[in-house]
Parts: sequence; structure tokens; C-alpha cells
Amino acid sequence: MVSLKDIANHCGVSVATVSKVLNGHSDIGEATRKRVLVAAMEMGYTANAAARALKTNRSYNLGIVFTDLQNSGFMHEYFASMLNYFRIEAEKFGYDICFINNRVGQQKQTYLQHVLYRGIDGVALICADFQDPDILELASSKLPIVALDHVYNNRTSVLSDNVRGMMELVRFVYEKGHRKIAYIHGNATAVTENRMTGFYKACEELQLTIPDAYIRACEYHEPASCHEATKELLALKERPSCILFSDDYAYIGGIRAINEAGLKVPDDISVVGYDGIHMAKVMSPRLTTWEQNTKDLGRIAAEKLIERIEKPRTAMPEQIIVQGRLLEGETVRQL
Repeated sequence: MVSLKDIANHCGVSVATVSKVLNGHSDIGEATRKRVLVAAMEMGYTANAAARALKTNRSYNLGIVFTDLQNSGFMHEYFASMLNYFRIEAEKFGYDICFINNRVGQQKQTYLQHVLYRGIDGVALICADFQDPDILELASSKLPIVALDHVYNNRTSVLSDNVRGMMELVRFVYEKGHRKIAYIHGNATAVTENRMTGFYKACEELQLTIPDAYIRACEYHEPASCHEATKELLALKERPSCILFSDDYAYIGGIRAINEAGLKVPDDISVVGYDGIHMAKVMSPRLTTWEQNTKDLGRIAAEKLIERIEKPRTAMPEQIIVQGRLLEGETVRQL
């Protein structure tokens, strides 16, 4: 069996250097890191996970709480992409991921009980009812926790800048000459609250008065719900010239309502999405939207969770805001 010493001798480095490379430490030069990794692969080195766990008192497993109320699962491109980058970053440091639920087999357990049962080192709260008592129990436990797009006291949070994202969309639409701007927002979450704040903040900055009738609610990632909300807006005596949709995927329902009304985007009405998923970039006309940076969201969430696990005495709770960017498509007409 190939040992760390064998790899060290082959590469002309110390055993400690080989160990650091294989355990994902960042204080090794890139050239050395690549040389050691290539040698380990070519020599057929396989780490003994059980031995490593005994030595470090860790399982090298990260738990993910992903409770998707819309049951879209990995068809939800935003979460699927973000989770993929989380996994890639975790694997760089030698960690595996597993999904945590409130059942083990046929037995109902809390999320915390499941985590303890699995021997999980730390948990990322990716998508959940963040006010669920079981989630609150997990968030207030002694385990390392990182939350995505939600803030808990004394916990690290990785946040997409939803306030700025919505403000930039409103400003863009305004610069195109639109004053009758409607907004179909998602269900009541911290994300929605931040986007609503951004919407009204931008309107106040631009001295825009938005009628209450221009604000409608739908479910995120739910075209049927968005279809009904869009129909209500189009039925108004003075309909909006532009509609901001809760997310790109929900816009599928919105465009159906627009087509049913005999209208055309952007000639008769302008539209804007949110998320920047692949569909928005390839549909015709291309959807103007705000692209969330799923790569950095997933990468930073994994990096900070591992830091909390490996450096418990120095890692501090923090709120990290990740910026997105405006993708100008073809769905906003210049008035």
C-alpha cells in the first residue's frame, strides 16, 4: 500500500507537506500542491478515512438541510448550481456531503438528532423554513452552522445581495423610461423582505409612487401562481408598462398570461426576472434579469463551514454578502 512517505520521497518534499496537501490546507504553494496530487493519483494512494477520523475526531461529513417546499428539488437551477459549487469546494478539503432530514428510516427525528446520529461535523442550512422549531434547535446547537440567505445570532451567514439586486433592476427599468412598474414578489421569507426593501428604496430614490395594486404575490418557482398574479395586473384599468417577476422560472407563468392577453414582450409590455438561470439566457426574447453568483455562494458557504469546524477557536461568526450582476436581455423596451 502506498504511504505518505512514499509520495514524499517521490516528490522530494516532507511527509508533513504531503499530509497538508491531501488534507486541503491552503499554506502550500500551487506548484507543490499539484505535483503531490498528481503523484498521489499516479501512485494509487487511497486515504484511510477511518484512520483519519480516529486521528482528528471528525467524520469529514458535512450535512446539508435542503427542504424544498415547492418540491422542485434539483430542478431548481439556482439551488442545484449553488449546491454543486458547495460540493466541489468541500471535496477540495476532503469532505463529503450528505442531506439531513427529520427522519431516519421510518423513525421520525429532529434535524439535530439526525445530525448527531450521522456524526456530522457541521451543517449548511441551504433551503428551509428558518423559523421551524427543529431548524431553530439545530441553529442554536453547539455544532458549526452556516446559513444561506438567513441571519441567526452568532452564526455565519452567506447572503446574496438581494437589496442591491432589486434596486439595480428598478433603476435599469426607470432609465428605460418606465414609470408604471409592477412587482410580483415571492412568498414571505427573509429573501422577499430584502427584495421588497430594495424595490421600495429604489422607488423612493427615484421619487416613484407605486400603487398598491401593482404589488402582487406568488410562490417562488411556481409558474401557475405567477400566471394568476400576472393576469390580475393585466386586468387593471391602467396596467403597468413593466412587470418585475419573483424569479426567472416563475416567469413561465407570466409570459403565458401575457400571450393569452394578446400582448407581446417587449412591444406591448416589458418584463424583468431574477436569478439569472440558463433558461433566461437562451429564451427568445432573452430575459433581462439579475444573476445571482451561485459559484461564490456555494464556495464561500463550504469554505466558512469548514473553517468553523477546523478552527473553532479563531473562526468568528460573520455575514458575507455576495454580489450578483445585471444581465441585460431583450425584454425591456425603451419608452
